[in-house]
Amino acid sequence: MSSKDNKDLEISDSTELLVAPRNKTTKRIFIAATRMNDGKTTTSLALFAALRGITEKVGFIKPVGQRFVELDGQQIDEDSVLLNKTFNVSVPMQAMSPIAIHPSFTRDYLDNPRDSHAKLIDRMSRAFDRAAYEKEYIIIEGTGHAGVGSVFSLSNADVARRLDAKVIIVAKGGIGRPVDEIALNQALFKAAGVEVIGAIINKVLPEKMDETSTYCRRALDRMGIPLLGCMPVVKQLMRPSLGQIVKEVKGRWVNGEKHGRRERIDMVIIGAMAAKGLLDLLERGTLIITPGDREDIILSAIAAEGLTDYRTISGIVLTRNALPHPKLMEMLAKTSIPVVICSDESYNVASMIHNMTVKTLPDDDDKIPLIKELLKKNIDMQAIQNAFETSYQIDI
Repeated sequence: MSSKDNKDLEISDSTELLVAPRNKTTKRIFIAATRMNDGKTTTSLALFAALRGITEKVGFIKPVGQRFVELDGQQIDEDSVLLNKTFNVSVPMQAMSPIAIHPSFTRDYLDNPRDSHAKLIDRMSRAFDRAAYEKEYIIIEGTGHAGVGSVFSLSNADVARRLDAKVIIVAKGGIGRPVDEIALNQALFKAAGVEVIGAIINKVLPEKMDETSTYCRRALDRMGIPLLGCMPVVKQLMRPSLGQIVKEVKGRWVNGEKHGRRERIDMVIIGAMAAKGLLDLLERGTLIITPGDREDIILSAIAAEGLTDYRTISGIVLTRNALPHPKLMEMLAKTSIPVVICSDESYNVASMIHNMTVKTLPDDDDKIPLIKELLKKNIDMQAIQNAFETSYQIDI
């Protein structure tokens, strides 16, 4: 594809609507999952890093995104932002995230499906051509399982077919359930004429790695799907930051926001015990949830902080919108203890934190090396490369 062709593809108001990308040579890997939060983004990040070890010419696109942020007036999928920040892909963000599913998107589409669908295909095709321009590989991250997006005729299976991609399915650890779910997803991709080149079992308990690998490989072999590997649960990747927790509980910062946002939380304590019993539990990584009128607990945290040269607690969440006495607030302001306040009851807050989905975010610099190492140790990259040798020999 020439530079002129690439420039033309960026003109979104062209009178000719594209029905498919013009790029026919870039090797495309579609990352699908059996459910939301099974590990598509982690796999995409790790695979991008691994491919960058082979060639610098690696691209990324998330054609349909459901979680987005506003950048320069554009709705951009947060996973595209994450990958671009991590690897500096040097592609316009709109090309990496062409379709954002805002709250009224589906209703707007169904009001005028024929016109809307043609424009969506055109937008996705142009974005793909821009994101894949002069790239040897491009990673295409899906959104949920193979059928997600069917309501506006752009399911993962449809997208993979239109982009002529080969699929890797990611499923969550276990044996029976993930294999059953992979079979269901394979059927949808097969019906769309899309090749599944392998599966990855993610979030496997470390002590179950050998067993899961052995039996999943046997089951998937019978279905004609290679097991590319299993990735273990890594505690560090499951730890939320205090910034993520603040967003989850709809809280606001009272103290220590600047350094507190990136504090990792290992343990949550509800301040229902006597302050004396709490002292033994205060350590880095601990988050205390307590009403603001439990001043004995807050004083204990302040006192523990003052007795050491390091932070003894990673944060306090004050519940029921209750602030401590102003004098106590002045004392807190002299410490480095991150403090947040929210409107819910303590047990509701603890439940929200326990059930929250911990995603990798652009400022999670501590997680990225772990993710790269996970794939390097556990996934068969050679098998992935081999899947493209026959179909794409002319591009090598």
